[in-house]
Amino acid sequence: MRDIKTKEDLSFLMDSFYNTMLKDEMIGYIFNDVANLDLKEHLPSLTNFWENMLIKPNGYKKQVMDIHLKLNALEKLQPQHFERWLFLLSETVNANFKGEKAERMLGSAKNIAAMMQFKMGHSF
Repeated sequence: MRDIKTKEDLSFLMDSFYNTMLKDEMIGYIFNDVANLDLKEHLPSLTNFWENMLIKPNGYKKQVMDIHLKLNALEKLQPQHFERWLFLLSETVNANFKGEKAERMLGSAKNIAAMMQFKMGHSF
């Protein structure tokens, strides 16, 4: 198994992850019913976010925290939601990639989830 190397790898990964997540019994409703996520619009943005984090700077400028704080105002995101998100991401990454960038992605995702929960007032 190889590491994440290209934007196409990230696009594949985000497509696989979100298609699994949208069907998930615990958190799928947040994306489908609360956020009304348009996957065709959202996937390129997610791919750009992770490309900026893992492969090369690409000028990604969206305020990820603001987007999730707005979502939290509509539906209180709980620690178990973040845990499930991380579990599904880890499963998807580990099923498809192995290496430094794959590990960095999972570490960054854990840090992002922790920061979001902190800013949403969850204590650990």
